[in-house]
Amino acid sequence: MSVKPCEGSPAEREGVVKYRLDFRSGPAPRWAGYPRLESWRRVLFHLRLVGKDPGRYGGSSYGNLSQRFGSGFVISATQTGGMALLAPDHYCLVERADIEANRVVARGVHPPSSESLTHGAVYQAAPRAQVVMHSHCPDIWRHAERLGLPKTPPAAAYGTPALATAVRRLVETLPVAAVLVMAGHPDGVLAYGASPEQAGRLLVTTLARAWALNLVNEQEEET
Repeated sequence: MSVKPCEGSPAEREGVVKYRLDFRSGPAPRWAGYPRLESWRRVLFHLRLVGKDPGRYGGSSYGNLSQRFGSGFVISATQTGGMALLAPDHYCLVERADIEANRVVARGVHPPSSESLTHGAVYQAAPRAQVVMHSHCPDIWRHAERLGLPKTPPAAAYGTPALATAVRRLVETLPVAAVLVMAGHPDGVLAYGASPEQAGRLLVTTLARAWALNLVNEQEEET
């Protein structure tokens, strides 16, 4: 038996910005944490937790990473999931993420990810969190209960203030570092922590546990 990277079938269309965006074109943010964050993004890309596949989500890119920066955060730009390596110009500074107003204020070379409100919700709810990783993994998503992962309500849909609010409420009950599943966002998984290493290891370890459950299921089917 072989273990393959995360795969899934097409779901709702990704990458569609549903919030009101106030975007100012200008230089991309430069921050000292770029090499560490981007190195972990490359790990997730090779595991297909971030990426782009014609057979998934209508061919749209999926997955994004962010890191706290001053009073806001830097986040990978919209529709960059399919790129193996992002330069600093492919990150955008979100100066404000207002969930109640469904509004994001940002600046950079490229507009921010469509999931910026959700990232902002994590930073609001977890003051010690420094990094958020939004990935897509059917294996983790479908095994959420067996893995003991917290979940947002199924009614909270992708890219909406309802999802951002649900994430904020859930994170307020969780530790400084955790992995959670967005039940109303097919395959959507969030990991966050005090550093890229902490969030990344949590996410990859959870993926390994999900793969182990797949192998147990395969063995049961063979007997």
